[in-house]
Amino acid sequence: MVTKLDKAAENVVQLLKERGVTLATAESCTGGLISAEITSVSGSSDVFGFGVCTYANEAKMKLLGVWAETLASVGAVSEETAVQMAEGVRKLAGADIAVSVTGIAGPTGGTPEKPVGTVYIGCSTKTGTSAKRYLFTGEKFPEAANGREAVRYETALTALETVLEKIKEDIQINTRN
Repeated sequence: MVTKLDKAAENVVQLLKERGVTLATAESCTGGLISAEITSVSGSSDVFGFGVCTYANEAKMKLLGVWAETLASVGAVSEETAVQMAEGVRKLAGADIAVSVTGIAGPTGGTPEKPVGTVYIGCSTKTGTSAKRYLFTGEKFPEAANGREAVRYETALTALETVLEKIKEDIQINTRN
């Protein structure tokens, strides 16, 4: 059975190939799920060569260059951290586009300011980097085994959709300098 995630990954790989663009990923709350979905597509090695799972803050700093000051002041689940993760992995991999995810999948870890399901998705290209906050309930994946899994799936799906949108809108990605 082909799932929503499988189809999204197929669409990403196809568009990356069509445009001659490479992708890198930096994942925290999804634990490598985005990379797994992409690499499940035959031929993905032509466009995907690098993904990191930086679950711990130490890994975010050491591998991706996330600033200790950022983590201390706004935390790992923040727009600033998602931006730094996306920029860091894009530069590390030498990729044209990078996506990052950091969030609280639950069922524990939430606060009133950052409830369970709070996720930031970052996207970086040579023309800039941005991140967006989401509050996922997991409702797009009622077939998931539990709420944590549903939030992870919804995060991965939205990250793949973000990559698709960014490739389509950013002409600079499609012209190598």
